[in-house]
Amino acid sequence: MQSRLRVQGHPIQPMLVTFPLGLFVSATVFDLTDVIGGPAFLGEVGYWTGVAALVAAALTAVAGMVDLWDVPVDRTRRTAVAFNLVNAVMAGMFLLTCLVRSQSPEHGASAAILITELVALAAGGVGVHLGARLMRQFDAGRSETGGLDALAGATAEIVRPRP
Repeated sequence: MQSRLRVQGHPIQPMLVTFPLGLFVSATVFDLTDVIGGPAFLGEVGYWTGVAALVAAALTAVAGMVDLWDVPVDRTRRTAVAFNLVNAVMAGMFLLTCLVRSQSPEHGASAAILITELVALAAGGVGVHLGARLMRQFDAGRSETGGLDALAGATAEIVRPRP
């Protein structure tokens, strides 16, 4: 089974999912530094990093929904649904922290916000595990092209997956 959204034969969603996950981790690190007594501006940097992660998560969710459309009803579909739900839970928890922080002028972090973010990252860890399982099931028959010559004809495509 192949992903509908691909670049050079590689599925887009696994590429996109690294952005929100990395930004959520960065936001948590900034907030941890703010909570343990670092400069106050790091709390605001953490807030805006979380907002950027939410935008990236929304784009990733759209790509995930497009891919989910053609997944047959079997174990792979259950894994894909679980993967998308876990990532939605993580994003929802970060959305909650951003909404709470949006009410204060400095957007600083608190211990409760930091704990919520750490729980959300734990859910993200489950998502990483499910994503790795999906990658073993998704695009199993993909052909590998390597080297810089493969980049010369780089294309993005939206295609109907093979059954």
